[in-house]
Amino acid sequence: MSKFEKYLALWVALCMVIGVVLSQTVPGIGEAIDSWQVGGISIPIGICLFLMMYPAMLNLQVSELKKLKNNPKPIIMTLFSNWVIAPLVAAGLAYLFLRGNEQLIVAVILLGSSPCTAMVLVWGKLAEGNQEQNVVNTSLNTVTIMVLYVPIVSLLTGIQNIPIDRVLLAISTFVFIGIPLILGIVSKRVLIRAKGEPWFENTYRPTVSKVAIGALLITLIVLFSLNGQVLLENFDQLLLVSVPLLLGFVIVVGYNLLVTRAFGMEYKEAIITVIIGSSSHFEIAIATAVAMFGVGSYAALGTTMGLFWEVPIMLGLIFLGKALQKRSFWNSQGLSG
Repeated sequence: MSKFEKYLALWVALCMVIGVVLSQTVPGIGEAIDSWQVGGISIPIGICLFLMMYPAMLNLQVSELKKLKNNPKPIIMTLFSNWVIAPLVAAGLAYLFLRGNEQLIVAVILLGSSPCTAMVLVWGKLAEGNQEQNVVNTSLNTVTIMVLYVPIVSLLTGIQNIPIDRVLLAISTFVFIGIPLILGIVSKRVLIRAKGEPWFENTYRPTVSKVAIGALLITLIVLFSLNGQVLLENFDQLLLVSVPLLLGFVIVVGYNLLVTRAFGMEYKEAIITVIIGSSSHFEIAIATAVAMFGVGSYAALGTTMGLFWEVPIMLGLIFLGKALQKRSFWNSQGLSG
C-alpha cells in the first residue's frame, strides 16, 4: 500500500471540500457538468464509475473458487454477514432514523446490500490476514452480487413501499458490474496470454488500481460540485444519514468479531471474515444511486457518505484486530513479524 493510499481518508475529505468550493466559486459548473448526459446518465460520472469498477473485476479468480471445499466455514460466515446481517441491519437502522427521507433510506440500503470486492484486498493485506481466503471471498462476492443485489435491494425497499425503478436498478447493476466483469475476464486472459502473468500482476493491475483511485476522487469532486449548494443548505441531511451508517458499522463489526471468536477461528481467517463481512461495495452503491436518482440527488450524496466513513473505519478495524490478537481474542498462532 503506497503512502498515497494510506491517507485515502484524507484525500476523500479533501475532494469533498474541493467539490463544494467549486460549486460556490465557479458559476454554472453544476449545470454544465449535469448537461453532459446520454439517456439520463451523466457521462463524466459514468466514465469515472466504470474506471472505478473495472479494476475490482480483475480480482475474480474462478480457479480460487474450487478451494471453497477446503475451508468453507469462514466463507459461509462471511456470505451470511454480507447477504443477511448487513442488509437487514442497514434497512432496520435506515427505517428507524431516516423516516420520511426516502432517498437517504435507499442510499443506506444500497450500501448495506453490496459486499466489497476490491478494497478489502488492501485491508486484508495490511491486517496480515489469510490472503488466499480473501481472494476466494472477493471472487465469490463478485459472482453473487450479480445475482443477489437487485432482489435484496428490491425486497428491503419494498418493505415500506419505497418507490424505486427496479428495471433501472437491474440495468445499472449490469452496466456497472456485468460489463466491467466481462471486460475484466476477457482482458485478463488476453493480456496474460500476450504479456505473461507476472507482467499482468506486477505492472498492469497496480496501474489500473491507481487509475481507479483517481477516478474515485474525481467522482467525489464532481458529485459535490453538483450538490454543493444543496449540501450547504441541507448539511443536516448528511449528518442524519451518518447516524445509521456509523451504527450499522458498529453492529455488523461487533457481530463478526463475536461470531468469529465463538467459532474458534484463528486470527488470519477471523480478521478477513470480519473485514469482508463488515465492508461495502460503495462503487456499485454510488453507481446505482446516480443511475436511479441522478447526480444531484440525496441518494448519491448518501452513498458517498458511506465511502467517507468506511475508509477510516476499515483502517481502524485493522488496528483493532491486531490489538485484540495481542490479547488472545481469537485462537490464533499470532501475527507474523
